[in-house]
Amino acid sequence: TYGCQMNVHESEKLAGILEEMNYKSTEDCNKADIIIFNTCCIRENAEQRAKGNIGALKKLKKSKPDLIIGVCGCMTQQQSSALEIQKKFPFVDIIFGTHNIYKLKKFIEEKKSNKKRIFEVLDSEGCIVENIPIHRTSTPNAWVNIVYGCNNFCTYCIVPYVRGRERSRNKEDILKEIEALVKEGYAEITLLGQNVNSYIDPNSKCDFSALLKAIDNIEGNFRIRFMTSHPKDFNESIVKTIAESKHIGHYIHLPVQSGSDKILKAMNRHYTAEDYLNKIELIKKYIPDCGITTDIMVGFPGETEEDFSDTLKLVEKCGFFSAFTFIYSVRKGTAAEKMPNQVPEEIKHERLTRLINLQNEISIKISREYVGKTVSVLGENINKDVISGRTDCGKLVTFKGDFNDIGVFSQIKITEAKLSSLQGIKI
Repeated sequence: TYGCQMNVHESEKLAGILEEMNYKSTEDCNKADIIIFNTCCIRENAEQRAKGNIGALKKLKKSKPDLIIGVCGCMTQQQSSALEIQKKFPFVDIIFGTHNIYKLKKFIEEKKSNKKRIFEVLDSEGCIVENIPIHRTSTPNAWVNIVYGCNNFCTYCIVPYVRGRERSRNKEDILKEIEALVKEGYAEITLLGQNVNSYIDPNSKCDFSALLKAIDNIEGNFRIRFMTSHPKDFNESIVKTIAESKHIGHYIHLPVQSGSDKILKAMNRHYTAEDYLNKIELIKKYIPDCGITTDIMVGFPGETEEDFSDTLKLVEKCGFFSAFTFIYSVRKGTAAEKMPNQVPEEIKHERLTRLINLQNEISIKISREYVGKTVSVLGENINKDVISGRTDCGKLVTFKGDFNDIGVFSQIKITEAKLSSLQGIKI
């Protein structure tokens, strides 16, 4: 699996289909009867990595001619990439995109029966298919899709072209899935969408805020998270709902991308730096303890030193817990690909370093404020006798424990602050 949380969750569905067909997973590709690549195309290096790993299977396929190799996902949803896979890797048996992963069983059965290669990349997204079996791998968290596709067409982004237009799931289907997950013991539910804030129930027309309220009314000891938000659709109603909720974590990931109005307009983001700062102030007003993180891109075409300086000023004002920082890279098929004034690579890297240094200063300062405090932490992973998990506001915490701490909310007193995590002891 390559790429985002959406791809991780869709791989859980692919694995669920395979398990329903009586297959078991293996980490050893030499033992595999089926190998599926679920690909990403958000950046060129993700595509190149996938192609390199696909090519590495040529010898294995030659020694095991009955091995079925499939490639799907965002990369193959691009017709040019799908045709390239078909031509350059003749040993790949099944090629499909993002809109028809539910047909994996049919593809495998067809391949077994007639031995012919299968190539099916749909041009349109079609309807949402419910009740696909899921092999969940992220316990104690469970991913739940609420909306598919994207209508935003940011000029740097390929997602709308490979994920299709926005389609929201029925509210009742979402609630039914989450109720079942809570009964199964999942302690955290993460709602997924390219833009969760644009959710609209196709029947009742209830919006994202109303959906959050309905989920919050489900009984049980669990936490709700969601990703990803878009500032243009993020509003006061959502913030108030989070502030008044029992289950929704006080953590919001709100990608800003740039602090320059000129660059935001060129990116087609539909908000200004002032709009964004006003929404940060809303969050801090209603949810003072909220952990806020963001995405920031440097080196977008036309970005001047003044534009970058505006981004640094915005970062200082917002006080993000952390930021996912990226260098702009050209994606074929996007509007930004043809924009003039592409920023030289050395300038991009120099700006990225300055941005990271500033954010690191802010992050460690915030982390130090937690020393001596007691926080609730959901245990997620264990390495020997060290448990790692996250607070309600998204801070990563490590503490000594055992397997009984996984999937459980523990009270942890913070004893030490590091740049990207906190350390503490269970009380």
